[in-house]
Amino acid sequence: MEKILLIGAGGHASSCIDVIESTNHFEIVGLVDKDDSLYDDKIGYPFLGTDNDLEFLSQNYSHALVTVGQIKSPRVRIKLFKLLNELNFVLPVVVSSKAYVSENAKVGKGSIIMHGAIVNSNATIGENCIINSQALIEHDAVIGDHCHISTGALINGEVKVGNESFIGSGAVTNHCTSIGKNCIVGAGVIIKGNIRSNQIIKN
Repeated sequence: MEKILLIGAGGHASSCIDVIESTNHFEIVGLVDKDDSLYDDKIGYPFLGTDNDLEFLSQNYSHALVTVGQIKSPRVRIKLFKLLNELNFVLPVVVSSKAYVSENAKVGKGSIIMHGAIVNSNATIGENCIINSQALIEHDAVIGDHCHISTGALINGEVKVGNESFIGSGAVTNHCTSIGKNCIVGAGVIIKGNIRSNQIIKN
């Protein structure tokens, strides 16, 4: 198994740990955060240092995953993703053993596909994305980089979601619709038409 560092020690990290452990592909060696204030001893793995220690840690570990969540903004995830790339970490795709990803789908580096998620044929998931539990990405959908498709969201066939967008729990997108970059779609919203970039859509 590859040894892997988790970058982010908050609540989302706990969910990521559960997914990573289910794969039997990685050995989690510990967590890193901007400081130790978010670290919870109950998480089960040691706290190895802050973001400032990543250059040193890169000398001993080759793999890392951003385990900071994303709701209002992807800014922190993007910053960490870029830093890990600059330090030449390998950012693997992590797929839960309880998820389904079609062999014809494409998933970008640093993305995590969580329990019960489905990514169907010819779908494309960008880099550094969260496809959360029970989310459904239908055929030929395109999800941009640094997106979070939240729990139970339904991205229908041939939908396009722009970079850095958040789709809330239980949201539904109609077939062939397009959502621009840096959008926030609230929980339970039904998207029936195209959404331009930088919009917040609520019920």
